[in-house]
Amino acid sequence: MLKLISDPTRLRLLALLLREELSVAELQDVLDMGQSRISSQLALLRQAGIVHDRREGKKAFYSLRPSLKKVQLDLLHAALAAVEGNMPELERDTGSLERILQKRRHSQEQYFNRVAGRFDKNYAPGRSWKAIGQLALRLTPKITIADLGAGEGLISQLLARRASQVWCIDNSPRMVEAGTELAQKNGLDNLSYKLGDIEDIPLPDCCVDLAILSQALHHASHPQTALAEAHRILKPGGQLLILDLKEHHFEKARELYADLWLGFSENTLHSFLKQAGFTRVEVSTVDTEPHEPHFTTLLASAHRPSSHENASSRTE
Repeated sequence: MLKLISDPTRLRLLALLLREELSVAELQDVLDMGQSRISSQLALLRQAGIVHDRREGKKAFYSLRPSLKKVQLDLLHAALAAVEGNMPELERDTGSLERILQKRRHSQEQYFNRVAGRFDKNYAPGRSWKAIGQLALRLTPKITIADLGAGEGLISQLLARRASQVWCIDNSPRMVEAGTELAQKNGLDNLSYKLGDIEDIPLPDCCVDLAILSQALHHASHPQTALAEAHRILKPGGQLLILDLKEHHFEKARELYADLWLGFSENTLHSFLKQAGFTRVEVSTVDTEPHEPHFTTLLASAHRPSSHENASSRTE
């Protein structure tokens, strides 16, 4: 260790890496040295187990090895303290390092300033609605959930990883079979499938905290009956979430997707929910597909009144 830090160039490198992980190009910029000279000194330090490198594509970033012994770090700090004031390069390196780090921050700041106000319209690697949805579903508390018209239960498979119990209701025997097999394969003992119709849900009254109708309501013969059933199975204070198509005129949807309703207007869906006895009803547009026929998706949220809300209503 003493031999390694006796060389001024290696000492300067270690002083920088003591403060920040840096690429070879950044070290060149700070030290104002050629790449071959820096790389050869880094190779010696790496072979001695003092530094390690991290590859990011074509770039290599260097830092002090986290497993360095205390005695090695003490020697390094002592060497730097010993030459302080007698080695002006170290002071210049500190200023250059700050300039490099400021350059890093400025580059990021410029990008986000440029896209501010239209960030959601710009492509960003890895930022997809699927990924965001996966993250949001991990926030599910320990509650009981009913996924109505669930199909194979894509949403439920994710919710069940955190929820207390998830019931999937679907009127297709094959969907129920496929979903059950998938739940067993994934070891989700709290995910259960039941064959049934969303207009006659095979669950008792007041048994779930959250009911979901995801692109299922437009398949119901009587949407208002389905909403009344959702209201019935919810506990007082429970919530209903609906994702469904906004009213459209793509007639082929009946043939292509077995749709019975060509979506719903915001006002119609709001009215249906109020008539079913829900409170705190909110309906909004959340997405429009870029390609024809440009289907638009509505998100609706509503609650079954709690006992407190019912009491307040009677008092009023």
